[in-house]
Amino acid sequence: MALTQQSAADLPLRQIKPKNARTKRFLDNKAPQHVENPRVTLFLRYTTCTEVLQLVLKDLHSLKRPLCVRFDKKNDIHPFEDPSSLEFFADKNDASLAVYGSHSKKRPNCLTLIRFFDHKVLDMLELLVDVETLRTLTQFRNTKTAVGLKPMLAFSGSAWDSPTANAYTLAKSIFTDLFKGPDATNIDVQGLQYIIHLSVDEEEEEGVKPMIHLRCYLIKTKKSTSDLPAVDVEEMGPRIDFRVGRIKEADPDMWKEAMKKPRSSEPKTKKNIEVDPVGDKLGRIHVGKQDLTTLQTRKMKGLKRNRDVADGDANAMDVDVKEDTTLDTPKRSKVAV
Repeated sequence: MALTQQSAADLPLRQIKPKNARTKRFLDNKAPQHVENPRVTLFLRYTTCTEVLQLVLKDLHSLKRPLCVRFDKKNDIHPFEDPSSLEFFADKNDASLAVYGSHSKKRPNCLTLIRFFDHKVLDMLELLVDVETLRTLTQFRNTKTAVGLKPMLAFSGSAWDSPTANAYTLAKSIFTDLFKGPDATNIDVQGLQYIIHLSVDEEEEEGVKPMIHLRCYLIKTKKSTSDLPAVDVEEMGPRIDFRVGRIKEADPDMWKEAMKKPRSSEPKTKKNIEVDPVGDKLGRIHVGKQDLTTLQTRKMKGLKRNRDVADGDANAMDVDVKEDTTLDTPKRSKVAV
């Protein structure tokens, strides 16, 4: 009995059985893991892609190396209409992100940032490149950073930290995943050589989305009079300004599944032991009820009675105080004469 097209699509994917040890290692590497592999990014382009947009893809590819795969051939893909081809490329190359460049009359010089989960499209964001303010890496005649260094990320603007989810909070999340690189337990100060700064203008007119400005700076240290060196920055490139286009938010169920953490990765909680935000470990000790009447206090020399003063003379030093008419009971105090 022949299967219809709809029923065939609902069938589960074919399970690939490894034929040798090399294939088994490849499949185990693609399987879900407690500590995931560094994010690999795909760089693709549409059938019509301007030369300016190709330069932008080339510069972003240079910043992302070596965790990236670049396709030079043209691909007739419409991510917002049918992302199945992108999902196929992501599954084949074990990629978690994709940068897709396309050009059309309605959306000129469009850059689409795509994020995958389980090789399925999670969310997408369109950014339209401003050609007038664009400057590429080669237009800045200075030294460039080495391949594979992790950049420092800086976000300026109140739109990044909006309490409600919007295009800018989505852009901050995607840009962080795009330039994050592999996780590092130890940081070498000599490796912090450049910073990627992303800023957003304040909203001046209602309904007009502010632009996103991407800048890259080299970090240079110079001698100073103090113990700490003087830090200076020099623009390295590229310099790109974006206008926000369409967005596709993640499905709530898929987002919940993507944000799950394995139990083994979470530290085991110990009773009465906490860690403060600074990282110091604090412990709480419970003791039984104490009898403070038997507590041995410190004997101070100033509280002892002077041996030269007799008991009778000490009584003579007490002076009566007049009765306070404002209170019901009289007060008495001892004053030294």
